Amino acid sequence: MDQRLSLITLVVADLDVSRAFYIDGLGWQAEVDVPGEVLMIRIGDHLLLSLWHRDHAEAEIGPVSRTGTPPITLAHNVAEPTEVDSILELAEGAGARIGQAAWRSWGGYSGYVIDPDGFRWEVAVNPTELGESLLP
Repeated sequence: MDQRLSLITLVVADLDVSRAFYIDGLGWQAEVDVPGEVLMIRIGDHLLLSLWHRDHAEAEIGPVSRTGTPPITLAHNVAEPTEVDSILELAEGAGARIGQAAWRSWGGYSGYVIDPDGFRWEVAVNPTELGESLLP
């Protein structure tokens, strides 16, 4: 089996709210948009973010429990701390809750965007060789 990831699927309560946040608010582009069912956004050469409406997801995968913070974070790495601050500001304007940016013990600078369904996106500068390998 190849060592790769093709899709990240987030089960969402209200696809219209997710569309307003990701497409209208952040300015991302839909690759597939089936109203009321699923919204897919290309986030890499071979990687899609799929926002799947809870009713359709549960019909296929079974009941989804959502209490507290989802046990996953996603990350968006950038080159400069000012980019972190700018993205957090953009996301807050789009309706996200924000975890303020700070210098971290691991040497980077990051903050969190909390989307309408509570999924946390870390926006980070990672000043290591590994971090630099994640930049386009």
